[in-house]
Amino acid sequence: SPAPMATSRIAQRGQPLLRSFYGYFVANKEVSAPASKLAVVDKFTGEVASHVGLASKEVVEEAIQHAVKATPAMKALPHYQRKSILMDVAAQLTARQGEFAQAITVECGKPLADSKVEVGRAIDTFTASAEEAVRQTGEYEPLDISARNAGFSCITRRFPAGPISMISPFNFPLNLVAHKVAPAIAAGCPWVLKPSDRTPVTALLLGELLAKTALPEGSFSILPVTHEDASMFSKDERFKIVSFTGSPGIGWKIKNDAGKKKVILELGGNAACVVDKVSEARLQHAANRILFGAFYSAGQSCISVQRIYVHDSVYDSLKEK
Repeated sequence: SPAPMATSRIAQRGQPLLRSFYGYFVANKEVSAPASKLAVVDKFTGEVASHVGLASKEVVEEAIQHAVKATPAMKALPHYQRKSILMDVAAQLTARQGEFAQAITVECGKPLADSKVEVGRAIDTFTASAEEAVRQTGEYEPLDISARNAGFSCITRRFPAGPISMISPFNFPLNLVAHKVAPAIAAGCPWVLKPSDRTPVTALLLGELLAKTALPEGSFSILPVTHEDASMFSKDERFKIVSFTGSPGIGWKIKNDAGKKKVILELGGNAACVVDKVSEARLQHAANRILFGAFYSAGQSCISVQRIYVHDSVYDSLKEK
């Protein structure tokens, strides 16, 4: 039976609720009785809406060991089965999309309509990754460029990189997790995820879906941790890739700490909007869209409008709008 609901003013208003507790995941399994817990705040009321398990440094170490051990099994996982697993997650997510949207709204503060859009995008992400799981091709190159190389040729193949460290942000707590998790499964890599401590519930809900799939034992862990213990996600040499989405300050520090491992950073954007010479009616539409693009989600979006280039002939008019 589901855990009891947390009590707060959101219950009195009839708004979406979270369960009172969500466990973290180690080696595909939920830990329901952790030593420490982390409070999750309802961003509308400022009250504690739920708690999640808080993993210790020792738990992170255990998760990394499991990921290393699961590397051969993930590498050997047939591509059709990787696709099947990803489609399974997409189907489960579709069936529970209302629950996921509610969780995003409570812990992230988005309007429910926007949360539903994010869930839809995550379903697309898992579906697209499933399709790519069976399209991982190599290349053939002839090398007989001279008599000495007669009969020589080259074939390239793609191989799983190995265990991946993932660190996700608060602003899109489901889809930006999906952007890391789904391609890793498609590529045949085990992984350990640190979700944002501000919005960990949605990632743990995703763990519930992943735990029901045919992923090899030990292939994934989802661990909310303290900032002090988070350094293991960037420094540990057993990880072959660290994937981070967040602020430039933290991202560049992770790169400096990563050593020889590959680093994938998404540190926001500097998105531009170009307004050409248009009619007055179209200009009002452009102004409305620019305002929306700049201030959607309080500007906490990787593609928020930050620069505007305007044709001289409509510059003053647009500025007034």
